[in-house]
Amino acid sequence: MGGLVNMAERYRRPDWVRRINAMGDSVAGAERLVSLDVDELIGLATESTGLSDFGEVDGDWRSRLESLIDAIEETAQLHVVGRLMTRQEILRGLRTRLLLAKARADRPASAQEPIVAPMVITGPARSGTSILLELLALDPAARAPLAWEALHPVPPSAEPAAILRMSECEQEFWADVQPEFAAIHELRSDLPVECITLQLPSFSGGHWPMVAHIPAWVPDMTAAMQYHRAALQTLQHGRPASTWVLKTPIYLFTLDLLFAIYPGAWVLLTHRDPIKTLPSGFSTLAMVRWQRSEHVDPAALVGHDNAAMVEALAAIGARRNAGELPARFVDLHFSHLMADPVVAIRGAYEQMGRAFSDEHAEAIRRYLAEKPKGKFGKHRYTLEDWGLD
Repeated sequence: MGGLVNMAERYRRPDWVRRINAMGDSVAGAERLVSLDVDELIGLATESTGLSDFGEVDGDWRSRLESLIDAIEETAQLHVVGRLMTRQEILRGLRTRLLLAKARADRPASAQEPIVAPMVITGPARSGTSILLELLALDPAARAPLAWEALHPVPPSAEPAAILRMSECEQEFWADVQPEFAAIHELRSDLPVECITLQLPSFSGGHWPMVAHIPAWVPDMTAAMQYHRAALQTLQHGRPASTWVLKTPIYLFTLDLLFAIYPGAWVLLTHRDPIKTLPSGFSTLAMVRWQRSEHVDPAALVGHDNAAMVEALAAIGARRNAGELPARFVDLHFSHLMADPVVAIRGAYEQMGRAFSDEHAEAIRRYLAEKPKGKFGKHRYTLEDWGLD
């Protein structure tokens, strides 16, 4: 594949990132500055919380963590900033596990919380899943996990402002590391976030292969979803009843598991012209990897992810036609959603038998008026960047 995008030429690193990464070069390797040692990280998590029970809602978490770190060390080639970001995520995930296990032990009834008929958004990356999540989260009778509460389902601090500040490093900081990222995808501590963030402390799920090149590592999606359910139950316990709005393109590959964990789920399947979704998706993934590594191979991204997405979409279509999946799908086309979001979402609610309120409609209009397209600049990509025509 000749002529593919060159990340180093297109995206100049901010000086502060370049200089910190050079610290790794100066001592013959970033790993000499930022350790990802399993025992050290577990020890820090237990010492900092005073807790020792990491919970068992998702099985053998330690083996998954060890295999994850082995894979990262073998193939990810993280630079200093990338290792620091990854170390923080692992340590925060360990602390979250400890706090969640204690919360469930203190409130055993939370483990019986039913997650009733969640609205689950999935579809190809860059097909409108994120904006749909934000708009459905405006429903007064629904809720989506906000970034700060997905990162800290059992907050270590009771002060909301402190929790928002703590979550900035896993949200706003991404655009500090590479400013062009803000034009691709807005991350903010108070915005709804996709399910891979909730799954992160399982040391499985979609977050890890997104941020690092670890092709030999195979996530245990059952464990990821078991942890996901436990986190939602903890967030929901003691709160007024409302419908969860969930989202990740990864659900395209795990629909059977999704329906096994949440039998009453409605799947809102987004559709968009692949001439738009494919190069945009590749560009987004490459940028995420570029934030943590100097070594991003566009050809490898295209060869693997293109085939996987095409096969997943084809399989879903065939299985729906054959009646092998529950009749709980709503199809939403990106062009219809963008042309008139209120009409598109009202139609989706009608298919689900869900009331669509005037209050929700007005909230959508107001939200979009305050969030103009391209407020952080334009996401630049072409088919040719990725060897497509």
